[in-house]
Amino acid sequence: TAFARVADVRQQLTPVMDREIESELWLIGLGAGQKRLGGSVLAQCYQQFGNSSPDLDEAQTLKSFFDLIQAARADQLLLAYHDRSDGGAFAAACEMAFASRMGLELNLDGWGDNAFAALFNEELGAIVQVAAEDRAAFADLVNRHDLTHCAQRIGKPIAAPVVRVLEERAVLAEWLWKELFDAWWSVTHAMQRLRDNPECADEERAARREFSDPGLVPSLTFAPAQAPAILTGAKPRVAILREQGVNSHYEMAAAFDKAGFTAVDVHMTDLIAGRIRLEQFAGLAACGGFSYGDVLGAGRGWATSILERPALREQFAAFFARPDSFSLGVCNGCQMFAQLKGLIPGAEHWPRFLRNRSEQFEARLSLVEVVESPSIFFRDMAGSRIPIVVSHGEGRAAFDAPEDQSQARIALRFVDGHGALATQYPANPNGSPEGIAGLTSSDGRSTLLMPHPERAHRTVQMSWHPDGWGESSPWQQLFHNARNWVG
Repeated sequence: TAFARVADVRQQLTPVMDREIESELWLIGLGAGQKRLGGSVLAQCYQQFGNSSPDLDEAQTLKSFFDLIQAARADQLLLAYHDRSDGGAFAAACEMAFASRMGLELNLDGWGDNAFAALFNEELGAIVQVAAEDRAAFADLVNRHDLTHCAQRIGKPIAAPVVRVLEERAVLAEWLWKELFDAWWSVTHAMQRLRDNPECADEERAARREFSDPGLVPSLTFAPAQAPAILTGAKPRVAILREQGVNSHYEMAAAFDKAGFTAVDVHMTDLIAGRIRLEQFAGLAACGGFSYGDVLGAGRGWATSILERPALREQFAAFFARPDSFSLGVCNGCQMFAQLKGLIPGAEHWPRFLRNRSEQFEARLSLVEVVESPSIFFRDMAGSRIPIVVSHGEGRAAFDAPEDQSQARIALRFVDGHGALATQYPANPNGSPEGIAGLTSSDGRSTLLMPHPERAHRTVQMSWHPDGWGESSPWQQLFHNARNWVG
């Protein structure tokens, strides 16, 4: 594992190809045409070890490759990037096709007389996607870095759900996209069925193998504000509440500060010792993490530390009862607030949160829809579908009675790429009924969310987002709404 400083994380390159532009794939192979197969996956498949194995023959070649990629990225010539590693160029190109829901056409012209070796050798290198109109500019850049002998055009992405290999315009081999995807996913699926809930493993495989799956499709019903519409200059105080094991307090504080609040770090020991009292704050945000290591279950230990201390219990009840106060519980804080529902006006129908249906901790970027509700945080955001960070092991909502589920005020729910209610895994990552991802109290002052808006309040925090989103993601609006509500 390694890490390094980068100038701008927004300039990252991924294997996901651009679907909207005519383009071609280039292989930059540092073996300079060599096709050594020793130790390769291909050799293993034929129960061989092989003789010569790939190597870096000239250290300068690697430096030149690095400089080329940096320069091409700076000139915005690269649309996608994937290293050539296990399985060689064929596997790398297929993985780009799988990630992008695109077909593939590879052309072996100029690769030599051994198609197997050309496709499956694991010499150092990478495949990049370049716009067809940028071919000359990229080729010139390759030449300037003295890598012409290492670079060649090898094919292009196509819209049809097939992967085909050509030589001199003749089709040497062709597979359906799903056929290759199933082979590629088979080991993952088998492991997942043994390790996780097998039904979830089957549902994920079915979802991933759909060539027409649109993926995450955001849709906004509001224009994200870059700053709250407050002209008083006042900065109301909000308590960023944390307990041992909580780990999202910095992001939460940053989001509230950006919205015009003064975020104050408040540890449970501060309240227990009497150093800080909740009456000093306009708002309270309970943050995500793993309080008490989740040993007692979702947020139960944290809630118990309040409920079993009469003075602290009274202090929380008084804060929740104040008509000018607001509260937000996210992830572990959501679980904890759900245990405190007896202290929160209008929260009597809230559920408990149990182990995810997948039987695993879920960490992914999921799509949610804002539901019409009285929540002060989601004012004028209803109907919007926005990607959000999910990071929890116990997020499945479970109601004490059927009437509680029917009367609970849902504020956020998981949806699929078509905007339909997500009932299957992984679009619904925890198995909550009705795709429940967040709820609010009857007056909207207290809101629970299992996903993390604070971990996505800046666009740069998202592992993917549409082109054109500015510095603040749509989730910053949630915090601006709270500031506007306080007035």
